[in-house]
Amino acid sequence: MSTLTVRTVATTASASGLAPLPPMLLRQVRAQARIFLRTPAVSVISLAMPLMLFVFFGLPAIGTPYLPGVDLGTFMLGSFAAYAVSSMMVFNYGVTIALDRGQRVDVLMRSAPLPGSVFLLARTITALAFGVLALVVLFAVAIGAGVRLDALTWVSMAGRLIVGSIPFIGMGFAIAYLASPSAAPAVANLLFIALAFGSGMLIRVDQMPTFLAAAAPYLPTYHYAQLAWGALGASTEPDVIAIAWLAGYSAVLFALAAVAYRREASRKFA
Repeated sequence: MSTLTVRTVATTASASGLAPLPPMLLRQVRAQARIFLRTPAVSVISLAMPLMLFVFFGLPAIGTPYLPGVDLGTFMLGSFAAYAVSSMMVFNYGVTIALDRGQRVDVLMRSAPLPGSVFLLARTITALAFGVLALVVLFAVAIGAGVRLDALTWVSMAGRLIVGSIPFIGMGFAIAYLASPSAAPAVANLLFIALAFGSGMLIRVDQMPTFLAAAAPYLPTYHYAQLAWGALGASTEPDVIAIAWLAGYSAVLFALAAVAYRREASRKFA
C-alpha cells in the first residue's frame, strides 16, 4: 500500500481531535497503519469485503420498496456499513495482535521505552481511522449509485457506528489472547461471519429460518446493526435498548480479554 494512504489515515486520526497527535503517538499510529495495510488477511477483508457486498447486493436493490421511507438498497447500506466497522475492529485487534504474539513483538514492545498506553491508544486510533475510511468509501459509492440521504443522516449513521463499535474492540482483544497466533485469523473469520449472518447484517432477519431469527436478538452484531438502521428510521428496537445490550457485551468481552491477557503476561513475562 502507498505511503499516501498511510498519511491519509494518520491525518484522519489527527483531525479527529482539536490538536495534532503528540509526535510519539503519531509515529506509532503510522506504524500501526502500515502493519494493517501489509496484512492482507485483515485489510482486504475489512476494507474490500463490505464494499463488494454492497456493490453485488445493495446496488441492485436501490429503489426497491422495503419499509416506509427506506428502500431495500438503503437498508442494506446500513447493514453493510455496520459490517464494515465491526469487522474492522475485530480483525484489526484479533488478527494483528495475535500475529504480534506469534512474532514476539509483544516481548520487544515490553522492553522498548514506548509506554503501553501509547501503544494501545495508537492501535485504537488506527482502527477507528480505518473504520471511518471504510465508511467514507462505502458512502461515496452509495451516493454515486443514487442513494439520497440528508447530511445529518449520513453523519448520524457514521457516528453511531464508530461509537458503538467498542464491544468489537473487546472481542478482538479476547480472540487475540485466547486463540493461538496461527489460529486467530481463522477464529476471527469464522466467529465474525457467523455473527454477521446470524444478526441480519448479511441476511435480513425476516428471511432467516425461525430458529436463527429467534437467536438474532441475543447477538451483539444484531444490536449494533440496529444503530445503523436506527439512523435510517428502520430499526426494530429503541436506541436505548441497543446501547444497553452493547454496553453489557462490552463489559463481558473486555473482562474476558483482560483475563486472557493476564494469563498470557504471567506465562510470558513472569
